[in-house]
Amino acid sequence: MEIRANDPRRKSWVDVPAGSDFPIQNLPFGVFRTKINPKPRVCTAIGDYVVDLDVLNQLAFFDELELPNSVFQNRYLNELMALGRGKVRALRERIADLLDDSNDEVKPLGWHFLHPMEKVELLLPIQVGDYTDFYSSREHATNVGTMFRDPANALMPNWLHLPVGYHGRASSIVVSGTPIRRPMGQMLPQGADKPVYGPSRLLDFELEMAFVVGTPNELGQPIPIDKAEDHIFGMVLFNDWSARDIQKWEYVPLGPFLGKNFASTISPWVVTMDALEPFRTSGPPQDPQPLPYLQIGGPRSFDINLEMAIQPEGTNEAYRLCRSNFKYMYWNMCQQLAHHTVNGCNMRTGDLCASGTISGPTPDSYGSMLELAWRGTKPIQLPDGSERKFILDGDTVIQRGWCEKDGVRIGFGEAAGKVLPAVQAST
Repeated sequence: MEIRANDPRRKSWVDVPAGSDFPIQNLPFGVFRTKINPKPRVCTAIGDYVVDLDVLNQLAFFDELELPNSVFQNRYLNELMALGRGKVRALRERIADLLDDSNDEVKPLGWHFLHPMEKVELLLPIQVGDYTDFYSSREHATNVGTMFRDPANALMPNWLHLPVGYHGRASSIVVSGTPIRRPMGQMLPQGADKPVYGPSRLLDFELEMAFVVGTPNELGQPIPIDKAEDHIFGMVLFNDWSARDIQKWEYVPLGPFLGKNFASTISPWVVTMDALEPFRTSGPPQDPQPLPYLQIGGPRSFDINLEMAIQPEGTNEAYRLCRSNFKYMYWNMCQQLAHHTVNGCNMRTGDLCASGTISGPTPDSYGSMLELAWRGTKPIQLPDGSERKFILDGDTVIQRGWCEKDGVRIGFGEAAGKVLPAVQAST
């Protein structure tokens, strides 16, 4: 299938700095507003600019696509995503043609619809109805199992047979730049026989990606694995903030609760599956072979570089803690979605499915502080002289992700959040 917008030879009449996440081959979707016009509307990104798609629509550049005006005059991308991949592909191709350096008609009108990115407010792009977090990195699951059980029994018996997941809290998913309040909760101190209440001392990040459901399925109608990608609109960066001490005390027998539901940070840009197509690759081999409903041929993962950094309060520099890659995931998105719906569960437009922590095979590719500092026994020394076992108040945690091939870089921007001190529950 040819996707013209992905042509690596394409250039834009809009200046795109070297190393930008947003060349003409990307064209992610988001939602923004400005001080002059505080009404949210749908946009894309090119270089250092936000492109107001509502204005392009008003200028009649999308007339032949026959899209309702409400798609662009919208607080969220959900209506656009619900149109299906065919309609969205046609829109993305049209935007690429309008921004192509061969288009002399549109360039003089750029001042109408181009906004410097640093002067706009990027909003949460999706109205998330439900959120599922998977646990699909073999390296991460093995590391955690080794710490809390033993190496011989690191993986639970079901792990190699199905994508393990749990239902998370959609209401606390926030866009990059939103401060994160250190959570309060119950914890069981080492050696104690009674829990205590207080702020989490073991606040952690989890380096993840998430896919967004575009096309829903009916209740009782599973999504076949070979049709799964037709239901996925695109991907975002995802930081699943975790309070390890709260999580450890509460998770038996029903799994994560207060240790996870206080916040998750996503990037403001949703990168479409079409834009990621050139970076398709194979994931790890699966042994034993999954059951038939989870079997699918061909490369089903994507070569997405990921990194997490910390910027301590009062400093201007962020220090990279780890670098990983989405292709390390043992269970791919098709398998996750097929398993999620095999019992008839209905997915809705805007539902978010996170990958789980993405750890690689080497210590510098581990995707959480729990692993990087190995449960606090190996503190990480930062260049400013401080050390970290977990995240401190005032730290800004910054996640980045990008693909790169044939001179084209497709990026996701950032998913960043500054940690604020805990607030006690009033009595």
